Amino acid sequence: MKNKLKWLFLSTILISILISSCNQQKVHNLTIATAANMQFAMEELTTSFTKETGIKCETILSSSGKLTAQIKEGAPYDIFVSANMKYPNELYNAGFTTQKPKIYAFGKLVLWSMIDSIKPSINLLLHKNIKHIATANPKTAPYGIPTEEVLKHYKIYDSIKNKLVYGESIAQTNQFITTKAAEIGFTSKSVVLSPFIKGKGNWIDIDEQAYAPIKQGIVIIKNTSTSIDKKEKFYNFLFSKKGQDILNKFGYSTNF
Repeated sequence: MKNKLKWLFLSTILISILISSCNQQKVHNLTIATAANMQFAMEELTTSFTKETGIKCETILSSSGKLTAQIKEGAPYDIFVSANMKYPNELYNAGFTTQKPKIYAFGKLVLWSMIDSIKPSINLLLHKNIKHIATANPKTAPYGIPTEEVLKHYKIYDSIKNKLVYGESIAQTNQFITTKAAEIGFTSKSVVLSPFIKGKGNWIDIDEQAYAPIKQGIVIIKNTSTSIDKKEKFYNFLFSKKGQDILNKFGYSTNF
């Protein structure tokens, strides 16, 4: 009987320790809903932030449109790092955020191919050997909008629109390009500058005069279990010199 009571006592202590440990881990985690174009930059940002503050981060990657829908449905995200200002403004106007959205960077568009023999150019998109052109879906992923603007700017949209293959996010668009399911495609410059992709394939910058500035915004989400202090620490880190330097490294412009 004494042994049973002893084991019961020890088990109770062990369970209490485990629960306490889990709760502490949960408290220290920030959940950051992140637009897919920011995947690689966010990995470096969160690593640097955790090293500096001790606050751990979990990143949820998807298209900005899908993340917005999830937040409206109650997904417990602490911060939303979007690929545009439209969706953060939508959340702000609906009362989901602590303050108005703020631009943290301007994105840049590139034309990229993983086929060695292909040297990307706008005119090449008209060539008969180019049968599939990858781009993000403008209905869910903001980077699809400047792609359409570029094609219309150069007056080739109607000629090549049947070649367009739409990814639901930049991540899926990149899959079309890297697997060569599409001979060529439009993506974020941050992708081709990432450590995992840098030096692979051929790419060119798209003239920034051919599309409207890609204003990328951030908001803090209300009513989650994470303290506002921790949320604001990451928010402020993103706008710090260290945070902005990381964004510049991945091809984003931070000249506001």
